[in-house]
Amino acid sequence: MTQPAGARRSGLRASEALQLPVMFDVWPTVGQALGIGRTATYQLAREDALPIPVVRVGRLLRARRSDLLTFLGLDNNEAAAGATAAASSERTTEPA
Repeated sequence: MTQPAGARRSGLRASEALQLPVMFDVWPTVGQALGIGRTATYQLAREDALPIPVVRVGRLLRARRSDLLTFLGLDNNEAAAGATAAASSERTTEPA
């Protein structure tokens, strides 16, 4: 059975988590990982009650990939190994 076009997907796949940038907005990423909605995510962030640290950058609430991966029980070295493999598979050209 497929979800309607506007349906919210719950959860965050391990492959998605490993591909996250070093820092990202708390919503939707952390909310999806925890399976909670937007309002609850921001409320918990304001109360410093999220299970991962939140960094305030101006008005933005950001989280670190390493903190989320640790919380999810994923090895941050897997992300580094994936980045190294991708970089080594890129073709480099020397200027003539």
